[in-house]
Amino acid sequence: MSPVRRHAGRAGLFAGGALMALAVWAPAMAQDAAAATAPAAETAGDDGLGEQGFYLEADLLVQDDAANTVTATGDVEVRYRGRTLRAGKLLYDINSGVITAREKVVVIDPSGAVTFADVMVLDEELRLANNVKIAAATAVRRSDAVNELDKAIYTPCEICVEDPERPPSWSIRADKVVQDRDKQIIYYRNAVIEMFGVPVFYAPVFWHPDPSAERKSGLLPPKIVASDRRGLSYEQPYAWIISPSEDLVISPQLNTRVNPFLNLQWRRRFTSGQINARFGYTYENDLDGDGDRIGDLTSRSYILADGAFDLSEDWRWGFTAERASEDLIFDKYDISDIYAQRGLVQTGDRRLTSQVYAVRQDERSYFSIAAVSVQGLRPGDNDRTFPTIAPLVEGYWEPVGPVFGGRLRARGRAVGLTREQSQFVAAQPGADSARASAGVDWRATFTMPGGLRLSPFAEARGDLFNVSDLPPPNLGEDASISRAVGVVGVDVSYPLYRRDGDRTIVLEPLLQVALSPESDPNPLIANEDSSVLEFDETNLLTANKFPGFDLYEGGQRVNVGARATLLYDDGRNLSLLVGRRFRREPDPQFPARSGLQPKASDWIVAADGAPIDGLNFFTRARFDASNWDLRRMEVGVNVDFDRATGFVRYLRDNQDITGVQREDVDFAGEVMIAGNWGVTFAGVRDVENDVWRRQELGALYRDDCIDLAIVWVHEETYNRTLGPTDSVILRLTLATLGDKGYRQ
Repeated sequence: MSPVRRHAGRAGLFAGGALMALAVWAPAMAQDAAAATAPAAETAGDDGLGEQGFYLEADLLVQDDAANTVTATGDVEVRYRGRTLRAGKLLYDINSGVITAREKVVVIDPSGAVTFADVMVLDEELRLANNVKIAAATAVRRSDAVNELDKAIYTPCEICVEDPERPPSWSIRADKVVQDRDKQIIYYRNAVIEMFGVPVFYAPVFWHPDPSAERKSGLLPPKIVASDRRGLSYEQPYAWIISPSEDLVISPQLNTRVNPFLNLQWRRRFTSGQINARFGYTYENDLDGDGDRIGDLTSRSYILADGAFDLSEDWRWGFTAERASEDLIFDKYDISDIYAQRGLVQTGDRRLTSQVYAVRQDERSYFSIAAVSVQGLRPGDNDRTFPTIAPLVEGYWEPVGPVFGGRLRARGRAVGLTREQSQFVAAQPGADSARASAGVDWRATFTMPGGLRLSPFAEARGDLFNVSDLPPPNLGEDASISRAVGVVGVDVSYPLYRRDGDRTIVLEPLLQVALSPESDPNPLIANEDSSVLEFDETNLLTANKFPGFDLYEGGQRVNVGARATLLYDDGRNLSLLVGRRFRREPDPQFPARSGLQPKASDWIVAADGAPIDGLNFFTRARFDASNWDLRRMEVGVNVDFDRATGFVRYLRDNQDITGVQREDVDFAGEVMIAGNWGVTFAGVRDVENDVWRRQELGALYRDDCIDLAIVWVHEETYNRTLGPTDSVILRLTLATLGDKGYRQ
């Protein structure tokens, strides 16, 4: 520690500029102090320090390098930009950026307004903690923990220096405000919530958590929607903090055209893990696209739950439970965040997965075992034809240190699939199958003195299949099939670097040679895990382009490509990749749409980059090998500027995995047009069918303490009983009120 007496000077001369955090002071008090705004006793005037000048005076100044704090005590006075702070003691925490002033704290702003407080706290954004301001006609300190204010106003919003009379974006006015620091609650009597000075809500009694509270029970931001499906819908979540490790959100949805819908979310942390469970329930008829009741009156519900727990340092287990009583329940009641990754096994959009699993992992090995059940919500899905997956086993092991100069890995995988009903004939039982695979793979990388890079690799694997209840033409038969697959090859690259001014140019020829026995597809082995295949830059230099185990790429083939990269010192960059694959013989295992069946594959072209700060793009395309016709293309652009953010995506596919031609455009963004006002927009355009599947357009207002948007949404989709719908959504977030702490 180094004490210094009577220090005055510039910010740069004091603790490396640490106390520059005192730069901006609002004419208000911290939320944990009793205060009142008094008539101006003096004015700051022009202190001669200018915009950047900083003045600090104290009897004792101590910098504690071990604790990373700076303390000023005894008649502390700080001046900055016409504002003056006086206190008995000031503490600055360099790590957190928090500044605390104590003992007869006085703040005088440039207009001469004076604010008194016993304690005043500032955050690292150079504002009072949470930027909260409370002003009152009179204030009484009932105890060390309770402050009582009469005719008070509470707001976290900035006060306009040029126009102090202009009302804040939102505030709470009340006849009486009681701040209980022990309970971390602020109570109001005869409270009126105002937005831009206009009263919008009245309550004889109102309360909310103190902004300094980490987690407190209370109301979360509401969800207000007006639609032609549910009428006017108001959903008001309430967070009940049961304990430091447990909470429950109760979120009833009240609708004018349909019965209420209750949503619940329960979370709990345990010593070894946690559970997160969402539930929903209503008692209602089925609904059509206009919200008209059809069908029977019955219970309708859903569950989305997951948990994960540590059994030891290396072992953990977990589960997910995802089920819905009907396919369209999430669409009818506008339930969000449905198809998230919750467990070990991930499924696609509009699929629910229930699973239980265990995982062991250390530095050299991995093992997992799981059982999975899937519910389909897409049109045409039949859950009886979906397999129950049990068991699903995967593992690998790597020895310590290199083997023959490279990395060796042993890997195994096994899966069992059981179907209740045939995928092809409803009256027949579904085909069951089991597969066990075991193998090893090896790869090394060597860099020659001239920069040539060689990466030899090898893989050997054995598969054993058992299938039963086969479909026609082998109806009802059982079979056991074994096979051995493998590959040897080498990756070759030769990066060429050149420095040119403020940029680096990299040219990199790429080559992969792979040799395998010719593939011999067995018609009794169903393709369960390799049906989704896209040939693009991500698998151009992959020896086996099938993503699963059921199919394996054989034969002699060569993958070639070239990559050019331009890197600027300021972070801008551009990259281009071109390549294709050549085979000795065609491979009929690949679908025709993939461009991989013939000897010479389609051309792959991909580019990405960030040409200017705040803008980046990507594009990938596949061209016919014979005539350069465009078969598939994706283009995406992301922007993130000061007053505009958003993205746009374009996809054109001559034949997607369902066998149809597809062309889509989707985009979303927001633009701040003038001051705090802006527009928000989004859309999904089905170009192929000349229809907007979804449109959004809204107006928004955003400042330091309020985020308000009114958005019109139109969905032009037909999904069984549901048709096109229009809705208007109100999105409102108020600083210091809502979900503060709940997300932690």
